[in-house]
Amino acid sequence: MRHRNSGTILDRKRGPREALLRGLATNIVLYEKIRTTKAKAKAVRPLVEKMITIGKDGTVNARRAVAAVIYGENAVKKVVEEIAPRYKSRVGGYVRITGVGRRQGDGAEMVQIELV
Repeated sequence: MRHRNSGTILDRKRGPREALLRGLATNIVLYEKIRTTKAKAKAVRPLVEKMITIGKDGTVNARRAVAAVIYGENAVKKVVEEIAPRYKSRVGGYVRITGVGRRQGDGAEMVQIELV
């Protein structure tokens, strides 16, 4: 039974799944738009939105909390100093997921996930 189990497993164990989501979140922060599968995009969206919300605070503690999830100091700096101030007046919904068709090889549904 799956009572009260939330989140997607993405056919991976816990460690590799967390590393995948952290890597996707880092790339979304650095490039502001990436192309991935729909399931991965839906799994990483809450992570990115939480990091931007935490980064809005701008304190040292907020920077450390973002650094605990996002890889690389340059990505953390970009969240806190560039991206978070951009959304200062926005309450949420910093990420948009747009469908772009199916992948040639296996027919997986592909989407583009980008910062609004």
